[in-house]
Amino acid sequence: MNTISKPYIQRLLKCPEVSFFLFGPRGTGKSTWLRHTLPDALFLDLLDSSLYLELSRDPHRLEAMAGHLPDSAWVVLDEIQKIPALLDEVHRLIESRNWRFALCGSSARKLRRGGANLLAGRAITLNMESFSAIELGESFDLSSALEWGSLPMVLRNPERASDILAAYLDTHIREEIRQEGLLRNVPPFMRFISIAGQLNGQAVNIQNIARDAGAARGTVESYFTIIVDTLLGHFLPAWRAGLKVREAAHPKFYWFDPGVARAAAGWLHDPVDRSWEGFSLETLVYHELRVYNEVSRKQRPIHYYRTPAGVEVDFIVETSRRTAASIPHIIAIEVKRADTWNRSWEKPLLSLEAAGKVKVDRQIAVYTGERSYRFGPVEVLPFGRFCELLHKGDLF
Repeated sequence: MNTISKPYIQRLLKCPEVSFFLFGPRGTGKSTWLRHTLPDALFLDLLDSSLYLELSRDPHRLEAMAGHLPDSAWVVLDEIQKIPALLDEVHRLIESRNWRFALCGSSARKLRRGGANLLAGRAITLNMESFSAIELGESFDLSSALEWGSLPMVLRNPERASDILAAYLDTHIREEIRQEGLLRNVPPFMRFISIAGQLNGQAVNIQNIARDAGAARGTVESYFTIIVDTLLGHFLPAWRAGLKVREAAHPKFYWFDPGVARAAAGWLHDPVDRSWEGFSLETLVYHELRVYNEVSRKQRPIHYYRTPAGVEVDFIVETSRRTAASIPHIIAIEVKRADTWNRSWEKPLLSLEAAGKVKVDRQIAVYTGERSYRFGPVEVLPFGRFCELLHKGDLF
């Protein structure tokens, strides 16, 4: 595993000129990015217990703390989800003092319940996750990323990756979930976490998971809601193109980072097999798609496609939605953990265009080999080359 040696790695995310929320899982570098990007800002960290208590008791103290700042100055409020009531004060100060706020947090759950809508139109939302392969450049190691992910703390201490990931999951559950009162009973949730970790990159059947976890269906649904709301994972919805009479309806679930998925599954001290690496590669591709969607602000819908007959395409990116007058346009992406490309893997991609109800603008296959190929309409790309073209804007 390559070790990060630079004191700071430039992120792809750009700082806007107006107030913004910055959300992302713990440990992904949000605070570091804010300190680097806004070095002259007043930085208030709500993990500081004395500051937390003071602003909890009297949110109006925020104006006094920033009273010396000129118009258009920046104020960073880190861990904003800890005091949702501060949003009313932030709203007032944006209007009355013309200050700009960077509101950083690892969960939007409490803010939604605490009135984040008050800032609608006055603060945009940004998201930050683990490092992109493009951000890491020559430091990126695909083999390592498949096993351990790309959290900054893991990359800085690769020899302690398993210990760091185990502690990360424990800390996240303790601080983000238990302290916010989202759970009444932790042991059933931990059983669910293990099952969800093992299902990374697979279609979610709530009823089956509930049976395996020994929990009610509604309980499992609430557990998934917690994981998604605290930004540990994402649902990838099934694409309903109408190409077949019956198409997959269950979404897939991906953890935000392969290393965190491995920790959740309880497999940190077990060697990963080829199948696990295949789902990890899908996780990395989905990660890069989300990062590009965020930094480009294109926000294209991303799905997967599968029929009951087993025809599956890993990712469908809608570049133009269906209208009354036109069929949808898509980019289809197939992902394989293989160093040599097998042309039989192209069939799901080719079957989409053949149905005639969708326009496939690009058919892309991503694998772990070293050479790029063009087989008719199918472009076969090494993972690194795929990331380069994606972030240059050459794919969509």
